[in-house]
Amino acid sequence: MARVRKRRLMAEINVVPYIDVMLVLLIIFMVTAPLLTQGVKVDLPDAAAEPLDPDLTRENDPLILSVDKNGLLYLNVGDNEDTARQPREILTLASAVLRQKPQTAVLVKADQGVSYGRVVTAMVILQKAGAKKLGFLTDPAELQDLEAL
Repeated sequence: MARVRKRRLMAEINVVPYIDVMLVLLIIFMVTAPLLTQGVKVDLPDAAAEPLDPDLTRENDPLILSVDKNGLLYLNVGDNEDTARQPREILTLASAVLRQKPQTAVLVKADQGVSYGRVVTAMVILQKAGAKKLGFLTDPAELQDLEAL
């Protein structure tokens, strides 16, 4: 007579499928993370300027007018932040934002290769929109670079 043995159930979790899923998710995030960078590609000039006051930008996002190396203007308002805009459209959008939230910080982000006149034009547009103070976005300068000045 043969004995029938019952198999004992395993009470352990097989983690191999979970590790596979985690590795796939890691690869997906590594591929999509560079695509999530926001804004226009601008080569900012180096400057040893003080950083922005965190209280200034904590309440609402700053209004940023970007000028790329070709002199095209971009505004970080609306769905089309990566689309070049005409000066009149920027004036309309910026004035609407500043009317609604007058305390919004207004910043100019210009490529270091763009002409000074184009940056001044961008500043004038923002001033006509109602900006009282304008700031510039720059990359921090190295201490060795400052000694050369």
